[in-house]
Amino acid sequence: MLHKRFLLTCEHGGNQIPAEYSHLFAKKARQLQSHAGYDLGARELFEAFCRLQPDKSSIASVSRLLVDLNRSAHHRAVLSSITRSLEAAEKKAILQRYYDSYRDPLADWIQAQISQNSLVIHLAVHSFTPVWLGNQRAVDLGILYDPARPLEKELALAWQRVLHKEIPELRVRRNFPYLGVADGFPTWLRRTRGMRYVGIELEVNQRFFLYDPELFHELLKKLPGTFSQAAKLHM
Repeated sequence: MLHKRFLLTCEHGGNQIPAEYSHLFAKKARQLQSHAGYDLGARELFEAFCRLQPDKSSIASVSRLLVDLNRSAHHRAVLSSITRSLEAAEKKAILQRYYDSYRDPLADWIQAQISQNSLVIHLAVHSFTPVWLGNQRAVDLGILYDPARPLEKELALAWQRVLHKEIPELRVRRNFPYLGVADGFPTWLRRTRGMRYVGIELEVNQRFFLYDPELFHELLKKLPGTFSQAAKLHM
């Protein structure tokens, strides 16, 4: 029988810039405070899900304007327009110091659990901007997964059903506003860690964090329990 291990991560949890790169961002305060700099409300979501006592958890505090931990190393957007023009040696140093040091230990931990006959359930928490290219996004929560992987599909469907039951006022969609198979940390882990890795990404509309703190607080209280319920019943 497979043992279950729960991994919780947040790749866009902060907007910090290390001191040695602060000169690059001297006039970028507004960008750093916006969705360009980090996922607003994601840190609070991560802390709420920590109540589920994951077997391992990790949250990044460095801004994606320095390096995007949720992009593959070969992806053009792994470095922002601010850091992309740096010398090759400096870009390599950033990737080693902040990108590899975040992702490699998590990938190694997953592999170790799989080697010990465990199933790793990975939840990565994110948030998304309510308006994109002038269009209002008609969704409150997105559950991202790979529909070709049965365990991920089963868990995503189960979580959506629990959410509809427990918080019926929420508009919950699967693989929206992004596709679960798009470039990202879970996508890379699926490719490199096999079928005993189950990756789910939660995307929460930032309108709650920005404009409705009372409802956001309610979500922080209720969301972890809905995920736990879905995972226990269907995994």
